[in-house]
Amino acid sequence: MYTIPATMRAIDPEAPGGPEVLQIVERPVPAVQPGEVLIRVAAAGVNRPDVMQRKGAYPPPPGAPSIFGLEVSGTVVALGEGVHQLMVGQPVCALVAGGGYADYVTAPAGQCLPVPELLSMEEAAAMPETLFTVWTNLFERAYASEGDTVLVHGGTSGIGTMAISLCNIFGITIIVTAGSDEKVAAAKALGADHAINYRTDDFVERVKEITGGAGCAAVLDMVGGDYVARNLKCLAPDGRHVSIAVQGGAKATIPIFEVMMKRLTLTGSTLRARDNAFKAMVADELARNVWPHVEAGRLKPVMDKAFPLEQAADAHRRMEAGDHVGKIVLTMG
Repeated sequence: MYTIPATMRAIDPEAPGGPEVLQIVERPVPAVQPGEVLIRVAAAGVNRPDVMQRKGAYPPPPGAPSIFGLEVSGTVVALGEGVHQLMVGQPVCALVAGGGYADYVTAPAGQCLPVPELLSMEEAAAMPETLFTVWTNLFERAYASEGDTVLVHGGTSGIGTMAISLCNIFGITIIVTAGSDEKVAAAKALGADHAINYRTDDFVERVKEITGGAGCAAVLDMVGGDYVARNLKCLAPDGRHVSIAVQGGAKATIPIFEVMMKRLTLTGSTLRARDNAFKAMVADELARNVWPHVEAGRLKPVMDKAFPLEQAADAHRRMEAGDHVGKIVLTMG
């Protein structure tokens, strides 16, 4: 059995602010509840919602820890009531509603996936948030399937690189946008069928050229604002537009007549606030449909850089600078 200390290191600032507020503090090791596991964290993913939370723009949902971190990898060291004993000692990665920037975190057992031998703990920590997000939005809400062409903004982000990998596996043509020629080249090297520099090219016109005027089956958008109306111009009849973030603005003007004439669907979602039953259902779908590709080494996250926990501020600075390609993670040591 594992010896579990009473306290742990964590990133849990008392007030919003710049990256400098991300200092290590001491917190109690969380008590494991029924249906949960306690994970000794090896690594934690850094995500855009973490930056928003740090700035005070994305508070944790009710009942979630104030400690930062939405995805982790590590070893199961204790079980709550109702969890199978075989999980003790297992390496897992997990989607959590908070608490990942710490030495220990609790997670619903249903939101854990096993870490196969071909995946490092750092890579495993970089999987859950982007994988759950892309799967539920691009493949479920947008119904992307083999033979489709899709447009995904932020092609070199964690979301974008995961979308590229999944589209390659499932026979979907993917067009991405990126903010520099270097990132365009990186996206193509990672498997994007087409990549557009949105700073120098009109992505609406480029999508029209690429698709021969037919348009895309789906758009996965994290920008919002004036991108929404432009995205709709990229869609084929019966196309689906899925919003997952509003980095460019939370309001948009929609051309209703175009929606009517092309029979478009506008939808969107957030992940963090969804209940555990939904997240466990998604984890089960991923275990059946995606995880065999992970176990075979065909799917890995694109890794940018790892920082030790005490350099969490630098990890956030790198994300905010926008120079990263793929995932940033924190390691616990």
